[in-house]
Amino acid sequence: MPFTDVLKRYDDFDFDAFGAEVTAVRAERVISKPRLTELDYLTLLSPAASAPRILEMMARRARDATRSRSGCVILLFTPLYVSNICDNRCPYCSFAHQNRIKRRHLSLDEVRAEAERIAATGLRHILMLTGESRRAAPVEYLRECVSVLREYFSSISIEVYPLDECEYSELVGAGADGLTVYQETYDAAAYAALHEGGPKANFEYRLLAPERGCAAGMRGATVGALLGLAQPLKDTFFSGLHARYIAEKYPSVEVSASFPRIRPQAGDEFKPDFTVDDRTFVQYMTALRLFMPGAGITVSTRESAPFRNAILPLGPTKMSAGVSTAVGKSSGQVSDAQFEIADGRSVEEMKKDLLSYGFQPIIVDWNYILCSGGLRLRSADATVIEQSRRNGH
Repeated sequence: MPFTDVLKRYDDFDFDAFGAEVTAVRAERVISKPRLTELDYLTLLSPAASAPRILEMMARRARDATRSRSGCVILLFTPLYVSNICDNRCPYCSFAHQNRIKRRHLSLDEVRAEAERIAATGLRHILMLTGESRRAAPVEYLRECVSVLREYFSSISIEVYPLDECEYSELVGAGADGLTVYQETYDAAAYAALHEGGPKANFEYRLLAPERGCAAGMRGATVGALLGLAQPLKDTFFSGLHARYIAEKYPSVEVSASFPRIRPQAGDEFKPDFTVDDRTFVQYMTALRLFMPGAGITVSTRESAPFRNAILPLGPTKMSAGVSTAVGKSSGQVSDAQFEIADGRSVEEMKKDLLSYGFQPIIVDWNYILCSGGLRLRSADATVIEQSRRNGH
């Protein structure tokens, strides 16, 4: 069954009533379980689980679960925006069609220049992004960009408008191996209100995009919601369910989740109805780690350097560095940014800080993939993770 059927199971579910019934004792019992059910996961997202004592227990279990799976390693990557032309009318994004911002669309020569600049930092993982416009960035253009990037990077993920399975297959054939699709919110009513114009208005087509990408051969998939657009607890819950669903349906795919929080953007007229403070963010992240011990967890530069440093032991496996959310950095003709980043550390600064906190930065090919039997090492650099685990990191 598609993930839409999973969502439908909760159409009439009373999240508030469930949360009101959760006690600290019940949360403690869930924390000690070796495998969590969907409602166990929801229990750890509930208000009672945010109590300091419970949160400390969750943090310790999340730390242990992460170390037992991957040691103390953090995969570093950076985003590359190749176009910010967009046909959507999302009120929360600078790239939205209605915003009068400086637009840029890179030529293939400019894509190559950006690739050379980023590759010079040592990074071999890149996330290619565009605005959502098929007319400006058709699949042929995306394929050509991936082909250029393949000359410089060992892993290329894409975060573009949702595609058909055959189109994802084209990009896989060109060298793309990872797919990121943020649903933004899993609340269909809130989604409709926020996406009244443009191709993004199709809730179900976007929701099923990760499945199409995995069926097409992507070996990595990242899902999540933009926290603040709708009720954060529900969006975090469904993000976790979505990640587990993909991991179970496609056991050879490395599945990750991310919970980006809204940052200031162009115009800044949009004011989110919900906010997620740091304590709640930690609760959500550690709950996901206990729900999916082997999943990747990505924490972007939407979060500040001190906060990202503080949560290192609690579950993250991937972090971005040397980030720009604008288009055209190498040419000097830079577009407006998609949003303000909170952590401006360079790749070298990030590596230095990770080492100072006892973590091993990984900038080459990712060393394992999630499979039905757990983690399977797949490269010569896997010794980094093995040594990290044996050393008790």
